[in-house]
Amino acid sequence: MKKWQLIIIIIVLALLSSIGGYQLQQNIQADKLEPAIVVKNPIAPKEVIGTKFEDFSLSDVDGVQRHLSEWQGKVMVINFWATWCSPCREEIPAFIELQQQYASDGLQFIGIALQQAEEVREFIDEFNVNYPSLVGDDDVIKAAKKLGNDIGALPYTVIIDRNGVISFTRRGPLSKSEAELAIKALL
Repeated sequence: MKKWQLIIIIIVLALLSSIGGYQLQQNIQADKLEPAIVVKNPIAPKEVIGTKFEDFSLSDVDGVQRHLSEWQGKVMVINFWATWCSPCREEIPAFIELQQQYASDGLQFIGIALQQAEEVREFIDEFNVNYPSLVGDDDVIKAAKKLGNDIGALPYTVIIDRNGVISFTRRGPLSKSEAELAIKALL
């Protein structure tokens, strides 16, 4: 093989390798972006927006049965979550801040964990969660379905106005700015 043929083959291989590497990088970036697209454009179950929420009860982490109607007259932010769900864990610090900031204006966050009390208590203590945390298994799934989460997504957030009407739902993580915007419109 002549020297110029070898040079051409090396150049072609280098070019193909570069193109292949570029395509691989684009595919990896697309895979990383896809969840963000789902998060930014979640499917909101519109059939529950504008409907009155049905009261239900679940146990809190201390075993006390709590009814959501306890907080009627306040803007309620109900967040379905689990300690093993990393997007859930990431949004909770913002919810703690918003609860502290707007509690005196009539805001009430309520966490509903798809777990048992023992599994949730340590997390709540570690992160100083400043709002009620309710727990359960099948009952949590039933409650989430009542509020429009028919696919069992976590996290799932519902905002209910002072009159008990569902005004906002989100499948997937909710940023602090998005939550604050929805909350302030109802306070």
